[in-house]
Amino acid sequence: MQKVRIDLVSDVACPWCAIGYRRLEQALETLKGEIDVELVWQPFELNRDMPPEGEPILEHLCRKYGKDAATMEQSQREIMAAAEALGLNFRGALERRANNTFAAHRVLAWAGTQHQETALQLALFEAYFGEAKNPADPLVLREKAIEVGLDGDTAEAIARSDQYTEEVREAEQRFMDMGVSAVPAFILDGRYLISGAQPTDVLVDALRQVAEENASG
Repeated sequence: MQKVRIDLVSDVACPWCAIGYRRLEQALETLKGEIDVELVWQPFELNRDMPPEGEPILEHLCRKYGKDAATMEQSQREIMAAAEALGLNFRGALERRANNTFAAHRVLAWAGTQHQETALQLALFEAYFGEAKNPADPLVLREKAIEVGLDGDTAEAIARSDQYTEEVREAEQRFMDMGVSAVPAFILDGRYLISGAQPTDVLVDALRQVAEENASG
């Protein structure tokens, strides 16, 4: 069975990252027994300069895209429908605030050392889009870490410190240097970049292509 590494560049504040991951899950189900995938999450900050208190999401999106509130709300409702069709909880999406997620990425880096990064990523998507919680709040990170079987004290302590800062910044820069300017971004075996939450069949075809190339070596 051919092995393919996927670096998934993502932000827990990105709705299309949650959708993109669920579509990847579907692709991997299709490829079960055919391709062995190593998934590695990589950090990206949509709101790198956002102050700690954040900003109401519609206000933020109107300013970012230069559109009126009704247009942005309709766009968000379409994203919510797409997410919910995939079984994701986006009930709190319109109540959330735009937040900086650097603390979340640092705790996720630690979760990766415990082989629980995917579980924590999904719990933070749920916290942000489902419950409208700040995914970088140390107490939210503590709560979600405990939910997935991690040590809550450690998660909160990392969030309140500067631990894993160097690792996260280095990873962010590495993937920006590779040309990632938006998320989600899927990098297959360090060679191919797929941008956006592509349909499941696109991911299936891309993974099969890479696996075939590896096999012909």
